[in-house]
Amino acid sequence: MMELCLPMLKYNHKKGAQIIKTMKVAVLASGRGSNFQSIIDASKRGELPNANVKLLIVNKKKAYAIERAKKHNIPYYFVESKNRKRNQFDSEMLNILKKNKIDIIVLAGFMRILSPIFISEYKNRIINIHPSLLPLFPGAHAHRDVIEAGATESGCTVHFVDEGVDTGPIILQQSLAISSLETEETLAKKILPLEHKIFPKALNLLSSQKLEVNEGKVTIHTD
Repeated sequence: MMELCLPMLKYNHKKGAQIIKTMKVAVLASGRGSNFQSIIDASKRGELPNANVKLLIVNKKKAYAIERAKKHNIPYYFVESKNRKRNQFDSEMLNILKKNKIDIIVLAGFMRILSPIFISEYKNRIINIHPSLLPLFPGAHAHRDVIEAGATESGCTVHFVDEGVDTGPIILQQSLAISSLETEETLAKKILPLEHKIFPKALNLLSSQKLEVNEGKVTIHTD
């Protein structure tokens, strides 16, 4: 089944061209937020013309992502996740997102699994970045698993979020070769710049309405 990710195109009859609504984006983070920063930087460079980062939600009081939001005057919310049921936590976040009329959700190092109810509310509008070449090495310990498997290649993947763990349709990937001497730390350091490169690109594709999902596969439409 073919699914349009953001069916919000309008037609400008005077100019004979489609007008794309500027998408309101929320970023969810749990830690330092370096991928959050990469999106902020891309926006300031004019690389996200159809995306407006409206807010940050964190589930850790000491998440450094908060400092990034403060520096760039982006509103932020702390939603406590500790000792709370998943549906309660997700419901509080959904209230914030709906109140702010958010169109797209970006998971930037957000260390929580979202509930099916949450995902259904934003189907094909939640993107995540994972530090491996999915579907290989999903889960929280990708770098460790890559090294233990003796892989000679790794990378990162931007994908839509579905009800599984790192199983959603793949949008973009970038790879690199790795050596037999690699450690989790050196591999993470090599892959992080790739994440910072492709995550804003994927957000731009989504907010520019150039993505289409068909039977679990993503098609990228060019101009």
